[in-house]
Amino acid sequence: MTPLMVVIIGTVAVALIFDIINGFHDSANSIATVVSTRVLSPKVAVLWAAFFNFVAMFIFAPRVADTITKIVRIDGNDSVYVYVVLAGLVGAVVWDLITWWLGLPTSSSHALIGGVAGAGLAYKGLDVIRWGNIWKTVQFIPLAPLIGLIAAFFIMIFVSWLFRRWRPQEVDRLFRKGQLLSAALYSLGHGGNDAQKTMGIIMALLMAGGLMAPDTQLSLLHFNTMWIILSCHLAMAVGTAFGGWRIVKTMGMKITKLKPVGGFCAETAGAATLFMATHMGIPVSTTHTITGAIVGVGATHRLSTIKWGVAGRIVWAWVLTIPAAGLIYAGCFYLIKALHTGF
Repeated sequence: MTPLMVVIIGTVAVALIFDIINGFHDSANSIATVVSTRVLSPKVAVLWAAFFNFVAMFIFAPRVADTITKIVRIDGNDSVYVYVVLAGLVGAVVWDLITWWLGLPTSSSHALIGGVAGAGLAYKGLDVIRWGNIWKTVQFIPLAPLIGLIAAFFIMIFVSWLFRRWRPQEVDRLFRKGQLLSAALYSLGHGGNDAQKTMGIIMALLMAGGLMAPDTQLSLLHFNTMWIILSCHLAMAVGTAFGGWRIVKTMGMKITKLKPVGGFCAETAGAATLFMATHMGIPVSTTHTITGAIVGVGATHRLSTIKWGVAGRIVWAWVLTIPAAGLIYAGCFYLIKALHTGF
C-alpha cells in the first residue's frame, strides 16, 4: 500500500468521524423542540431522529454532495489536494468540538465549506475556488433562518386560527402526537442535507487521488459509490444518537418557551425549508433554519418572549464561522505542509 493510499484511507476515516461529530453537534436541531415540550424523553428522541437521518438517503438525490465536490477545482491525480481535504476536515472537527463545548449552535456545514475553501486558498490561491458554489451557500446564510422564521410565523398563525375553538388541553394532546411527525420530517431534512456534505468531500478526495473518474455520479445503484452514501448516513445517525445536550438546552429552552403546537410549527417550517434547499442542491445550515423557525413561533406571541441576548450570541457565531474556520483550516494545511516533504 502506497503512502498516498494510507493518507486517503485515513482522510476518509476522518471524514466519517466529522460526520459523527456533525450528527452529535446537530442532534439538537432535530430534537430540541420535541424534548423541550416533553413530547419525547431525550433518549427516545435521539433514536427517533437518528432513524430518520439514516433513511433520508432513500429520499433525496445527491445534489448537495455535487455542490460540495465542486467547491475547489480538482486537477486529475492531484495528490496535494488530498492534504487540502485532510486539513479542512481536521479543522472542522476542532471547530465543531469548540462550539459544542461553548454551547453554540453554529453551522457544521459552513465550517466544512470554510475549511476546505481556506485550505484550498492556502494551497493555490483565489483561482482554485469555484466562487459560484461558495456564493450560493453564502446567500442562504441569512435566507435559511429568514425563510424558516417567516414560514413558522405564518404556520403558527394559521394553526392558531384553525384550532381557536379548541380547549388548550385538546390542542396540546393533538400536537404532542403531531410533533412525532414534524420531528421525523425535520430529521429527514437534516439527514438529506448534512450527510451529503461529507459524501461530497469523500468524492472530491477520491477524484484527487485518482481512484474515481471526475464525472462519477453518486448512486445507491452503483457499488463503487453506494458505500459512500451508506457510511455517511450511518455515521450521521450514530452521531445523532449520542446527542449534544449543551446545544439542546440553548435551542429548545433558552431562545423562547415552546409548547407542543409551537414545536410542531417550528419543525414543520424547518423541514419545508430543508426539503427545498436539498432539492436545489444548496448546502444550508440546519442550525440556522431551526433557530429562525423557533424565533418565528415565539414572535407570534410577544417579541418580549424571545431572549434576544441568546439569539444575538448565536448570530455572531454564525457570522464568524466561515472566516474563523477558514483561518483555522489554512493553519492546519500549513502545518501539514511543514511536516510533509512531498509538497
